[in-house]
Amino acid sequence: MRNQGIGSWTGRRNRKTPRRTALLHEGRAIGYVELHDRCTRLAHVLRDAGVGRGDRVAFLGPNHPAFLETLFATGLLGAVFVPLNTRLAVPELLHQLADSGSRVLVHARQLESRVAELTAGSGISQVLAVEDGPGLSYEELLAAAGTDPVDEEVGHDDICLIMYTSGTTGRAKGAVLTHGNIVWNSLNVLVDTDLAGDEVALVSAPLFHTAALNMSCLPTLLKGGTVLLESSFDPGRSLELIQQHRVTCMFGVPTMYDTMAAAPGWESADLTSLRTLLCGGAPVPTRTARAYLDRGLAFVQGYGMTETAPGALVLDRADSLGHAGSAGVPHFFTEVRVLLPSGEEAAPGEKGEVVVAGPNVTPGYWNLPEATAAAFRDGGLFRSGDVATVDADGYVYLVDRLKDVIISGGENIYPAEVEDALLGHSAVAEAAVIGVPDPHWGEVGRAVVVLRPGAAATPEQLFAHLAGRLARYKIPRSVVLVPELPRNAAGKLLKAPIRTRYGSDI
Repeated sequence: MRNQGIGSWTGRRNRKTPRRTALLHEGRAIGYVELHDRCTRLAHVLRDAGVGRGDRVAFLGPNHPAFLETLFATGLLGAVFVPLNTRLAVPELLHQLADSGSRVLVHARQLESRVAELTAGSGISQVLAVEDGPGLSYEELLAAAGTDPVDEEVGHDDICLIMYTSGTTGRAKGAVLTHGNIVWNSLNVLVDTDLAGDEVALVSAPLFHTAALNMSCLPTLLKGGTVLLESSFDPGRSLELIQQHRVTCMFGVPTMYDTMAAAPGWESADLTSLRTLLCGGAPVPTRTARAYLDRGLAFVQGYGMTETAPGALVLDRADSLGHAGSAGVPHFFTEVRVLLPSGEEAAPGEKGEVVVAGPNVTPGYWNLPEATAAAFRDGGLFRSGDVATVDADGYVYLVDRLKDVIISGGENIYPAEVEDALLGHSAVAEAAVIGVPDPHWGEVGRAVVVLRPGAAATPEQLFAHLAGRLARYKIPRSVVLVPELPRNAAGKLLKAPIRTRYGSDI
């Protein structure tokens, strides 16, 4: 094969393990033979629609076989896959479609109203409907498509996908991930978590986030295991699926694991098939770890970001208690350092910025050369924006976030984006968004707002203003109206005193 990218994976698995089951979805089993056939057919459909090397193809929908088929089919052509977050509002989706220059949109699951708005306001030339909805019938096109082998020359340096990550300046940035980024990240996962060829991986976290896709789903398929796809997460159903399908591996954020442990069937559920519990998005709370340790299970915790595809640090299950609170040590093929502003290594216990290098690190942001340049230091070290310390044994402990990102239930919320939307309200003069503790989500947003002189607005009116402009998870859970916000001499908001004064129950 000339194709060295992930688009070739279904063909390689087809010739190596044709009798194994690749996907399980809503009672349907798809073997590696069928998966490769469908991806080949879809590649012909996309090529007939004018998609070629470097062209972008977007997917909007929950977890579904068509998501992976579109990913692999674009990879066969040397095209670029653009997964879209179904939780985003129409203006946010329109920005991502226009910014990426996507030519084709594949959509699934009752998204007709949004698709109509998106196609009217973007450069999409063709829409494929996986189920009911506007556009050409996905299944009919596949049934009529050619099956001749597709073997374009695709290398590890070619772009595989553009995954949008909420920007610190109010606009989402497209993180470019190459085929090599994803291959090396998958190798890191296989080395550091010991995934086997007989894995049955439950994937109910959304594939449009890099963790579910690249830490669980794709490594399982690379190894020849089975991915059990769920369109959404339900704790009780997850317990049933683990027992029914003898699930061996799953990925989730702490909130997902908490709700499973609180589900009515938890005590009686047969969890003996589970070998690997991957957890990311936030540190695992002690109470969560204890609930699973009591069942003989421990977490493989990870730290990373979209730009590192996403694995940077990993804390093995054997270290989950001895190094509680740590984000772990670098993945096998990845380098992670904690640097002082001077560029020197931080001494044990000294605070510095986490920087990452390695073959899994993005080459940059889509069409944003200045943002790309600012994201790297000393040539190839990606700046995470996170502050950490390292102990004498090399374990990294995160202590703060330079970018002020709020992590709520595994979702990243960037205050600048929310603040920008709040400032669009005619009554708002100033706004600062901070994270406050939440027993269920870890933390949620709180807006601290100064109104214009003589203007009036209630928290409820501000919530209503944000609805439809931002995804629901980005909308603050509380609003505090204040007479003024602290700023420095240059006029910059001082977040530290804002957090101190308004970051707890008031």
